[in-house]
Amino acid sequence: MRALVYHGPAQSSWDTVPDPAIEEATDAVVRVEATTVCGTDLHILRGGVPEVKPGTVLGHEAVGEVVETGAEVHHLRPGDRVIVSAVSACGLCPACRQAAYGQCGGGGGWILGNLIDGTQAELVRVPFADRSTTRCPCDLPLDDAVLLAELLPTAYEVGVRNGHVVPGDTVVVVGAGPVGLAVAVVARLYSPRRVIVVDLAGARLEAAARVGADVAESPGEMIAELSEGPGADVAVEASGDPDGFVLCTRAVRTGGHIASIGAHGSPVTLHLESLWRKNMTISTGQVDTSSTPWLLELMRFGRLSTAGLVTHTFGLDRMKDAYEVFADGPATGALKVVLRRE
Repeated sequence: MRALVYHGPAQSSWDTVPDPAIEEATDAVVRVEATTVCGTDLHILRGGVPEVKPGTVLGHEAVGEVVETGAEVHHLRPGDRVIVSAVSACGLCPACRQAAYGQCGGGGGWILGNLIDGTQAELVRVPFADRSTTRCPCDLPLDDAVLLAELLPTAYEVGVRNGHVVPGDTVVVVGAGPVGLAVAVVARLYSPRRVIVVDLAGARLEAAARVGADVAESPGEMIAELSEGPGADVAVEASGDPDGFVLCTRAVRTGGHIASIGAHGSPVTLHLESLWRKNMTISTGQVDTSSTPWLLELMRFGRLSTAGLVTHTFGLDRMKDAYEVFADGPATGALKVVLRRE
């Protein structure tokens, strides 16, 4: 098969590699119909995730067809169309029993495209397949389905749920990349009073307006207004930039919530000398994808619209092109890029 293989910082290639095989009785092999590129993949290529070893196939999000199952896979059979979760869950450890699959202590967690070969390939081996996939209706478009592998669960679980968004809230999202815009979309499920999206790139602010943000602007007057007034009830840091976190601490009200969702590749200063009196709550998190079935049902019945989140599509063999377009998102206008088997 063909796959995107990591060779070290700033080095990858679309290579021919051996087909994956069943290694454990709980495995399945899935033929990839659609996959996508995540900001974490860029961190890997920049050397920011040292546990990823050269020779690893990248990627951790996919939709595909089951082609083989191990003897202990009971809920899937060849021919099933599934969403392959970014997080693998053994289902037996204490973390998994609390649906904290991202913290799986039984060999799961974020392992695809990290500790084992991932989804940016024609075939992928999926560990703990019964608990690490979700059956996908055949009438659900691939571009929508692949967002349920990680993007939408991350926006909901780490952003909206950890941020404790409730009806009537003012929600500020710092960073209008794919995750930030997904937060703006999912937050609408909770009837906030306003959703404000902040970014430096004009094209991304235009995208924020298209997906339904009430206000989309560069940092400045709106943040100053919030910091001097009652403040935002919830601030979601989705930029992965230290300055983005500082903006959140300025925008959030006393007693409010900051949900840090961006993947930070450099240290962030926490100014407790000025924050200790604000009674705020700061949360971080690794996505669990426990919400994927729920989000899937909302999507199927028209309650969750993802229009505008996927901006570019490519064939699987154009993986390098997809990375280049995605990496320069503020200039290319790329949000989510989807690669499909042709």
